[in-house]
Amino acid sequence: MSRKDKEITLRTSIGFGLTDLMGGGAFTIIGAWLIFFYTKYAGLSPVEAGSIIAIARIVDAVFSLFMGSLSDNLLKFRAGRKFGRRRFFLLAGSPLMLCYILLWVTDMGYLYYLLTYLLFELIAAMVLIPWETLPSEMTTDFNKRTKLSSARMFISATGTFLATFVPGQLFSVLGQDNSMAFFINGAFFAVVYAVCVFISYRTTWEREVTPEEMEQIINKQKHPEGFGKSLKAIGQTLNDLASTFKVKSFRKHLLIYICSMTGKDIFNAVFVFFCVYALNTTSAVAANLLSLSIIGIPGAIVYGYLLIKIGPVNLFKISYSTMIVCLLAFGAAYLIQPSNLILTIGIISFVYQIGRSMLEFIPWNVFPFIPDVDEMITKQRREGIFASVMTFFRKSSVALATFLVGVVLSAGGFVQKAATQPVSAVHTIVGIMVFGVTGLLLVALIAAFTFKLNKETHAILVNEISRLKYNGRKEDVDPRTKEVVESLTGYKYEKLWGGNSTDSFPRIKVNYEMKEVQK
Repeated sequence: MSRKDKEITLRTSIGFGLTDLMGGGAFTIIGAWLIFFYTKYAGLSPVEAGSIIAIARIVDAVFSLFMGSLSDNLLKFRAGRKFGRRRFFLLAGSPLMLCYILLWVTDMGYLYYLLTYLLFELIAAMVLIPWETLPSEMTTDFNKRTKLSSARMFISATGTFLATFVPGQLFSVLGQDNSMAFFINGAFFAVVYAVCVFISYRTTWEREVTPEEMEQIINKQKHPEGFGKSLKAIGQTLNDLASTFKVKSFRKHLLIYICSMTGKDIFNAVFVFFCVYALNTTSAVAANLLSLSIIGIPGAIVYGYLLIKIGPVNLFKISYSTMIVCLLAFGAAYLIQPSNLILTIGIISFVYQIGRSMLEFIPWNVFPFIPDVDEMITKQRREGIFASVMTFFRKSSVALATFLVGVVLSAGGFVQKAATQPVSAVHTIVGIMVFGVTGLLLVALIAAFTFKLNKETHAILVNEISRLKYNGRKEDVDPRTKEVVESLTGYKYEKLWGGNSTDSFPRIKVNYEMKEVQK
């Protein structure tokens, strides 16, 4: 039995998904605690703390655009041929996960914190981007890929919970003002992440490369392209990325995705500040409230069912509306300061985490349908390009937002290493969390009302693509189909599938996996 025919067992699915314990966990810890750690224990100002994350993520965003291409071409080199073009990065990245410990050392300089955080961001991207391609490498079967993705999402939710639960227990044992809790937490998770990535390396595989394909790859390595052709290839890549914005459904999806996820990240960045300085509770309380993210573990199963039954738009509405109501409730709790404050914010946090876990579930479950819309325009399969654009804008927007949080906190009078904050700083914290996050979620909610891609419209789109592939005439299109296709693509029907719209789109070579499916 060849590797591509191997069965995707539960063990295989869990082994693959374990890497997202790092993807879902490490960045939850960073989003919730890193700015707080920098300002309280590292002696950095809010602007310095925000700038570190912003600089690192902008560099990482650019690096991520080309990481996929590097992975695609690693078979040109001996390491790729021996360990796999994707799995090589898992093997190399596993021991490098230990650098996560370096983030949580106290009283170092700005340059130290910038370089250590940038290093971890790049290592994480080096692991995650090739790892995300493995379902396509391991099987061409839709159901088997779904099994792998479902295991990944379940483990990611588990990672998010552990990333918020474990710090809370450490604070309870060591005390909320003991910086050693952060270092121990970092050391523990660094080892866990290293082991998880290595297990993913051991339990996954890649598609077999035929001798003819390998010979072609090696010959290309012996006769590399010239500098001019390399520049042309880079220009073509940038042109490919820019062309994704011509797809109407993708533009809306990207707007919803970026606004909602950025809002969620800003909430994570200021929630500990809100609990400690606005509500006068402790870091342990903040960690325990964030650990209510455990609802995302069983929620992943429920959300999958709801996605099919009521569609992504209704799920978007439920998620964003729930979170907005909870944000306003947090603001009310600050103003009223009820006698049962901990219970009150505990209930609000539980409901908020339902909306938050739903927010994280939807976008990447909707994403696989976007390339089908693009195919109606370009007659090509371009999943990788769309994924790169989403990743780039996600990282860039969160970098900018995090930096702005630092700037606004500083302008509001925030004092680093202080046990208490001036009233102006407290009001700034509350304003960012209640009004800033709510504003971004409102934009996402409004955009969701105009998002037309769902199970019904997608089925109509796919059926039309299939009809045209089998030499169906465009003149015979059904009126309802024409209306749906135009609303999803943003083009007049006559310009689709070989019409004028494709003139401005690059011709992309169909990837191997799609060829396998078509065979």
